[in-house]
Amino acid sequence: MPEDAPSTDRESPVGKPVIRGDPNFTGQHADEAVEFDPDDPESLELAAETVRRFSENTAGADDNVYMLRGAAACAALVRGEGSYKAAAERAGGEATVSFIRKWSRVHDLPRSIRIHVAKGEIAPTAAKHIARVAGEARLLLAWAALDHDLTVRQIRSVASSVNDGASIEDALATEGYRLGRLTVDVDVDAYCKLRRRAALDATDPSTVVTDALETTLDDGP
Repeated sequence: MPEDAPSTDRESPVGKPVIRGDPNFTGQHADEAVEFDPDDPESLELAAETVRRFSENTAGADDNVYMLRGAAACAALVRGEGSYKAAAERAGGEATVSFIRKWSRVHDLPRSIRIHVAKGEIAPTAAKHIARVAGEARLLLAWAALDHDLTVRQIRSVASSVNDGASIEDALATEGYRLGRLTVDVDVDAYCKLRRRAALDATDPSTVVTDALETTLDDGP
């Protein structure tokens, strides 16, 4: 991946409530969000208890902050214990290695995806499947899920196809969707300028927009 490519993994510390503690996304303030420090024994014990309760009751699936908190606890417990197996043994209850691995991956998603999970625009259960995909395909699957309102089943199917060797473009095409297609609204002045530039350049509006975005956008986390 190019050096200036956007991150496809978490960049903030494990267990830190970067999104959960931002009222712009969750309504919670930082002092209300639970932080799990994998290097602090008391915090690690809290993580273990949280993972155990989370594994035994995911009935809060409609509460995205609740699910993200459980994912953070899973990731912090893995980091603190050193392995998925040790984390599962420490948590006990119904917390299996598979359960902890899946939710740890959600916590490790880049901030640009976690924001949409926190806002309820990507379901946590869908985020689990997005997290199965590596590299740029992970971001592209997340954006396609938003643009086309993909179901969890469709996201799972695309993720499986990509992991079996298909390109993200082909995997989405199988579900009937085209990667990179979205609808945007612009004000009348910008619309007029866009159409005029496309005509003068003997091209189409999509090309003008793409060229402009590639020139001006600054990729964040």
